[in-house]
Amino acid sequence: MAQSTLNRRALITGRVLTADRVVAPPGCEIASIIVQARPERLDELEAEIAAMPGCEIHGRDARGKLVVVTEAPDAGSLGTLLNTIQSLPNVYSAALVFHAIETA
Repeated sequence: MAQSTLNRRALITGRVLTADRVVAPPGCEIASIIVQARPERLDELEAEIAAMPGCEIHGRDARGKLVVVTEAPDAGSLGTLLNTIQSLPNVYSAALVFHAIETA
């Protein structure tokens, strides 16, 4: 693609952008996930989730509930992480209860 000069019309029509000049927005996605699991397997599950990148356990209930706080670079990664947690053995459900975009 030939280099366009920067003028109002080129800016409005998007002709000044090229793939090598697109910069990802700063910051990340933060979220809280409530996980309901088998109470007798809670310690094992807590260790497994805490070992995942960007995850930490913020709270737990002896009846089988975990509050997971996570950070991901984008919404797609956050969705993948939620699906991964939901698919773990002994997990009954995992629900996103808070989501925000943290800017740098």
